[in-house]
Amino acid sequence: MSAPPVVAPSVVAPPASAPQPGTAAASQAIASAPVSASARRLYDRSRAQLLQVRTLFNGSQASVGSGFVVSAQGHVITNYHVISQHALEPERYRLQYQTPEGDGGDIVLLDFDARRDLALLRIVAKGGDAKADPKGVVARMTATPLAFRKADQPLAKGERIYSMGNPHDVAFAVVEGTYNGLVERSFDPLIYYSGSINPGMSGGPVLDEDGEIVGINVSTMIFAQQMSFLVPAQHAAALLARSRDAAPMKGAAWPKLREQLMAYQEELSRNFLAQPWRTLTHPRYRFPIPQEQYMRCWGSGTSADAQGLQMQRTQCRMEHALFISESLQTGYFGVTEEVYDGSKLGAVRFSTIYSASFRNERLGGPDRDRTAPYCREDFVQQKDGPPLRAVACLRAYRKLDGLFDLTVLVTNVDAATEGALGRFDARGVSFANATQLTRHYLQGFAWTR
Repeated sequence: MSAPPVVAPSVVAPPASAPQPGTAAASQAIASAPVSASARRLYDRSRAQLLQVRTLFNGSQASVGSGFVVSAQGHVITNYHVISQHALEPERYRLQYQTPEGDGGDIVLLDFDARRDLALLRIVAKGGDAKADPKGVVARMTATPLAFRKADQPLAKGERIYSMGNPHDVAFAVVEGTYNGLVERSFDPLIYYSGSINPGMSGGPVLDEDGEIVGINVSTMIFAQQMSFLVPAQHAAALLARSRDAAPMKGAAWPKLREQLMAYQEELSRNFLAQPWRTLTHPRYRFPIPQEQYMRCWGSGTSADAQGLQMQRTQCRMEHALFISESLQTGYFGVTEEVYDGSKLGAVRFSTIYSASFRNERLGGPDRDRTAPYCREDFVQQKDGPPLRAVACLRAYRKLDGLFDLTVLVTNVDAATEGALGRFDARGVSFANATQLTRHYLQGFAWTR
């Protein structure tokens, strides 16, 4: 069983020879792009509030993203994934900013919202003194901070909006596109944007015609062109309101991440458990297929006149995952059901193929983020369903105590030449929710009435 790709964040780790952005380079980048007079006007107005957020390792650039100033005190919004290396290993990575003119300085992390992929930073002038700004760099950036569009003034579908950032660490630029509403089948709201967000633009602002913030660059769809997604601005506004007076974070962010992920998985699990199952059309069995409220499902199968094993497959999965680090994404569910008809093969050949398919499921091994899976196998007799062979596996998170990855494998064992193989995955759930989700999934298998 294979899973569809998820949306990926657009941070970039530039080569060592990456050019430094400057006034001439930025102007050239904008001039070469077919942008409107409105885009040029908005870029010129917001240029002083744009910056590049850099993560440094031993003085060298490890990754870069974009950000923007939102207060007279030097508060900056960017994506969590842009600063995740510093958040998780502050003793090894530090943060700096750079303006379109090439000026720069230190910047500190105040808070983040991993669920919405947002972070709140604050500019620190040289020497740690906010008044030590001889070139007036900070003063210019904070003189007219960008403002958020009011929540009671929603965008209309098709309205022009403008994404700002530093794509590929080449130069600051503006990308013109349209607002296309919220993404369907997304657990948390995301704006579907018809502009191209390139790596390095993560964390940059998206402005309306009046220069107010309507979204934050966050991600692009793998294998798709001109499809990008934005975090709605109200979540960044809420983060600023909550933590504008917070002290800089000290130590690794794992405890705060755990707190946020625990709350998220509780809400996600509760919503999922409240949804009734749909089912595949089959004369003998009912198989649990999730609602497509915040999942997307794909179907495939062999042709009706094909020789040998007949199979139909349904795959459902949340398309967005929560970014924790480059090696760890979590916070999503997936369901796959494969229905087999081996009447053309006979019982012995069908049993061989059917058993091999069950054994070949990948459960993952120990890595830097999670333990090896601990599995329990049993035979389950449903009250109104076929006898099942079930395996439930948990992988514990090493630095997020109390969170697990759950995998449940199920196959029926009541027929000689018919069968079904089901798989349910839940990434980043508590033990209590893993237990409830396992029970919920098993109860979805029943006889056809």
